[in-house]
Amino acid sequence: MADAHGDDLAESLQSLFTNVSSMVKSELQGTNNQMDMLEKMNVRVAAEYDDLGDVAAGLRVFAEQMKLKSGGFDEFVGQMDAIEKQVSEFEAVVSVLDRYVSVLESKIRA
Repeated sequence: MADAHGDDLAESLQSLFTNVSSMVKSELQGTNNQMDMLEKMNVRVAAEYDDLGDVAAGLRVFAEQMKLKSGGFDEFVGQMDAIEKQVSEFEAVVSVLDRYVSVLESKIRA
């Protein structure tokens, strides 16, 4: 009977070790699957950041080109400011002449 009891204990222990081994193997497999998924996600995110880096570089080049082009307009803006100043001066002269003509008209009618 002791021998049968020992066999039952050995079988129970063997079953326990087998079940614990299966549980640990499953846990490790789950962890391994999570690590694989994280690796794939990291590769995907790295590819996205590379694409965004390319876009940013393109935008930087575009901004530099626009800055160079707008620098060419600075000369024209200066010319337009000078013309606007001259127009204001001419308007002032025309206003003075208009008053002078009005005074002369009133003297002629009087």
